[in-house]
Amino acid sequence: MSQQTDYDLIIVGAGMAGASLALALKNQPLRVALIESRSLQSHAQPGFDDRAIALSYGSQRILQTMGLWPSLAATATPIEHIHVSDRGHFGTTRLSAGKHHVPALGQVVTASHFGQVLNAALQAADNLDIFSPESVTDFETLTDQVQVSLQGGQQISTRLLVAADGAQSAIRQLSQTPTQQTHYQQVAITTNVITERPHQNCAYERFTNTGPMALLPMSEQRSSLVWTVREGEEDALLDCDMATFLQRLQARFGWRLGAFEYAGKRSSYPLSLLEVKATQNNRLALIGNAAHSLHPIAGQGFNLGLRDVAVLAEMIAAHPSDCGDPDVIHAYQMQRRSDHRQAIRATDGLVRLFSNDNPLLAHGRALGLTLLDMLPPLKNQLAHQSMGLAGRQPRLMRGLPL
Repeated sequence: MSQQTDYDLIIVGAGMAGASLALALKNQPLRVALIESRSLQSHAQPGFDDRAIALSYGSQRILQTMGLWPSLAATATPIEHIHVSDRGHFGTTRLSAGKHHVPALGQVVTASHFGQVLNAALQAADNLDIFSPESVTDFETLTDQVQVSLQGGQQISTRLLVAADGAQSAIRQLSQTPTQQTHYQQVAITTNVITERPHQNCAYERFTNTGPMALLPMSEQRSSLVWTVREGEEDALLDCDMATFLQRLQARFGWRLGAFEYAGKRSSYPLSLLEVKATQNNRLALIGNAAHSLHPIAGQGFNLGLRDVAVLAEMIAAHPSDCGDPDVIHAYQMQRRSDHRQAIRATDGLVRLFSNDNPLLAHGRALGLTLLDMLPPLKNQLAHQSMGLAGRQPRLMRGLPL
């Protein structure tokens, strides 16, 4: 007989992936603990510089089934159109929600509001113990449980340990899970901007020879900018005055939205691809950025992580007596493998194809974007991938309870 444990499930990391998993399981007969190194009581106040998150249509459906979407919808901005282009070349591709029979291709929410909604829901969950601020210093996997040591000196046990503690996951490092990382020698500069013309709920993906740039529609006619530059070029754009920054941005993006009139606080982060190989550590599952970290091109990172949450929650709910059974974890890994590989191949391929000065490739890209815009089957496939609807859809995405 299995030895009694303190918890059925311990989730390390209360970011968007970890908090979402805890809330997806809030109505299940499970004892759940959530461990977070930060204090969950501190909420950033909304402001002009709120970081934007692009939610695919599939992610919106997951959040709707979880009961979180009504609280997010009030400040969300729908993406009704997507415009893809290659700077200096004629090819373009356009996607429209109406042509694909959905109310929106995706939604843009601010990270601060999303965090507030998640934290409020966590405080109301009856089956959840929150350890915050607290961190894991070590853990030991036994046959039928995991013994977890906390920085405060406490030891707790669980059937399943879930790493949701981000790209620099301490749990992944403690478990010695093998990873493969590719550095792109690129840096993303992020800020919110105001343009002369209204965005009309259109998201722009514009490829340039230094990397892609994206503009996401936000509330109050703001747009969220992610501008990829070569490593070493970021300081000039971060340190210059606003007028100079807007002038350089205008030259790269063009005049499709008229003049860039204002830019908020600028931030940057290096870009790389991190892929986790299947963990051999029994009773451990990795989700979100702890399992994969992608280039922001096409905005798939968090959406891929939310699909991790939906699939793992479905499997946990189906095995409440021992949700950490190694067969369950193996099945989770096998089920997520195809989606992970497809997202990694797609984003990595786009980065390598479009961050290239080769004139032959440039002409091929232009022709490819034009053909893609003209061929409905290919365009439908692109739309389904952008909306997160390709492949098997978990119960939460189909509107079904666990």
